[in-house]
Order: sequence, then structure tokens, then C-alpha cells
Amino acid sequence: MPEMPEVEAHAERLERQFGGRILAEFMPFNFAVLKTAVPAPDEAYGWPLLGVGRRGKYLILRFNPVSFVIHLMQGGRLRVDESRSAKPRGGQARFTFTPVEAPSTGSQPKSVHKTALLLTEQGRERRAGVWCIPSTELDTSPPLAKLGPEAAGISADNLAERFAANSMRVHGFLRHQGMVAGIGRRLSNEVCHAAQISPFATTRQLGAEGAAKVSDAIEHCLAEGLAAERKRKDMSSSQDRPSAVHMRTGEPCPVCGDRIHEVSYSSYSVNYCATCQTDGRILADNTTSKFLK
Repeated sequence: MPEMPEVEAHAERLERQFGGRILAEFMPFNFAVLKTAVPAPDEAYGWPLLGVGRRGKYLILRFNPVSFVIHLMQGGRLRVDESRSAKPRGGQARFTFTPVEAPSTGSQPKSVHKTALLLTEQGRERRAGVWCIPSTELDTSPPLAKLGPEAAGISADNLAERFAANSMRVHGFLRHQGMVAGIGRRLSNEVCHAAQISPFATTRQLGAEGAAKVSDAIEHCLAEGLAAERKRKDMSSSQDRPSAVHMRTGEPCPVCGDRIHEVSYSSYSVNYCATCQTDGRILADNTTSKFLK
């Protein structure tokens, strides 16, 4: 699933391409993709795109008086729609903008700027969603209202307060969007490795010292991911993202050379280096075992 670096860089690309463009139509292809009944999307018709932003792992297309909040989920993408097919493969919704002609220059004839964005989602599940929300109520309306502070820029003190108030495994804490927003499975693995802590260490036991390590690791991992993503023309796939341990089971740790291990769940895996993170101890690979604290 795209996390903060992928969504942030994609928002920047979309704003460069579509900022200031006039929205002509929002067309859902799947009745379940639009998660709100009011306000109606057509309240944004005729208004320019003020900007493309991000909150947590959500994209935000800002218009006046309403904005669109988009969650891509696992297999969703919001991309330039060149073909404007009537039945696009995996198509969930389309944003169509008023065509704008670019002036001719020298021998180059006039060209029409790209006019549409297509939300697609591959796979059997259809979980990507769009919320149409009054622009003045974005932070207080679902789904953004439930989010915790942004992982990007969170202070060690703020993190320590949240650790003390919520005793849970740090890997789960980092993935919980109500605790910190913008981190998912990959970054949780990477942050724990960079901080050299067990993914199943308890937040309350980590204390202020552990919070400082995690805060520094978050900053490092987000910066690394964002730098890599900004070099791309489109959003990366999961296997192309920077990774020291995530999805590298059996490979050598880039820090110490030990073999990277895995704890498997039904829908995701926790990767870690025993030497760097757990004093050499191997975590049991099932959900009912007594995990290392």
C-alpha cells in the first residue's frame, strides 16, 4: 500500500500537471467508490484545482467549495487518463477537466493538455474510496478526522507521550493511523530496523529513550523514501521502494550481514534482523506464541 513518501511525491506530480485546471465532471464507475452522499461532487464543477495535497496516506484534490479525499488502498492508482475509455480496465472513477490548448511554439503546433485523471484499482477487492467533503471541514470530517499526527515531523516528546498513553507493540503502533499517520507495513519494518528495536517491543516500555530512537528512524526512513520517489515519473510499485529488511527474508542485513527473518500473518509479514534488533533471538513465526518484548 502506498505510504507517506509515495503519496506525497504523487501529490506533487499531480499538482504540477493539473494545478489550476477547471473540473468539468466526476464520474464514478463503481457505485461503492463514492463514500459520501452530500455534498454532491458537482459542487466542484467549474472551479479550479487549488492544489493536490496529502494527509496520512490519503490524497486530497482541493477545490472551492468542496474537495475530494482519495484512499488508494493496496492496488489503487490515480493516473493521467490518456485514452478516456468508456469502460476502463479496473476503472473506479474519473476526474475530467476542461481542455486547455497550449500555444504553438516555432514549428510545434498547438497541443491540448491532458484532460482527465483515472482512479483504478487492480485485484478482486474494491476498497479504494473517494470522499467529497466541504473544503473548510476536511480535518473534522471522516476519514481524516480519525487520523493521528503526521509521522513526518513528529517530535520525540510527542511520540513519547503517545507511547506512554498507548501500551502496544511498536510495529502495530506505527501502522495504526490513529497513532501516527502515513506509515504502513513497509515503513514499520524499516523504522524498527533503523531504530534497532524489536518490532514487538512494547511502546510503554520503550519510554522516552526509545521514542527518540523511533523519531529519528521515522525521519530517516521517510526522507529516504521521499527522495527515491521524487526521482520517478509515476508512483513506484512495492518492490521498487527502498528497503533494508522489508520483503527481504533470507537476505543478508545491510548493516551486520546476518540473515533477515520474518514473522508471517495472514495479510502481511514483519521483517527484522535478529542481530540488530533482538539481541540475536528469533521471534516465533506464529500469532499465538509469546513474542519477544
